Amino acid sequence: MTSLVQTLSKSTTLIRTAFLASLGLAIGAQNMMAQANEVDFDLTANPKTVACLGVPGGPTPTAHVTVKRGTLSDTLTIVGDNIRPTLAFDMFTVQRSNLKANGTVDTTVKNFGLAWYQSDLRANAAGHFQASIKTILLDQIFGFDPDQSNPTPINTFHVGFWFNDPADAAACGFDVTKPTPFNGEHNAGPVAMISRPSATTKLGPLCTNPNTHTSPPSCNP
Repeated sequence: MTSLVQTLSKSTTLIRTAFLASLGLAIGAQNMMAQANEVDFDLTANPKTVACLGVPGGPTPTAHVTVKRGTLSDTLTIVGDNIRPTLAFDMFTVQRSNLKANGTVDTTVKNFGLAWYQSDLRANAAGHFQASIKTILLDQIFGFDPDQSNPTPINTFHVGFWFNDPADAAACGFDVTKPTPFNGEHNAGPVAMISRPSATTKLGPLCTNPNTHTSPPSCNP
């Protein structure tokens, strides 16, 4: 009788182990399926400088981003319209957005965190620009500095671009004597347009597969 109970107990353990293993595989497969192969999102104008971004009295400036997942790297294409002709910008992927999910300024964000220079942008005479980059973007983009005391990898799931010339935002109240470092010369203006975080996960749109079982939510690579 004891032998039979032991056998049944072992069988139950094996079945439980097999079930948990299959469940883990199913969850893993579900996570892989949850990763989008293409994402589209709009950038939102910085409310403080939107008047300097477009033509006075003209259509609202827009910028749209499309990212396609690749085998070795991803491709991001950004298209802008209704921009003041010949304005130049510098595009970055950044750790944090200064906007909330509803597009208003998030006063709790003191800085953009890790920023990664990706491309220059320039509007033509019709107020249009387009540029593409090819690099690691969706779900896995990160940077880290091993010289830091805690060299934790930092994801940059947001996309934004900054006025290249501080003077282009002066009419909107930007102090040109206090430029930002967001261009190659580290003498740029304020953020012009940037992505917004998810209202539920607070992550940027380059994360397509959020993990809500962590606190705060992270991204499944």
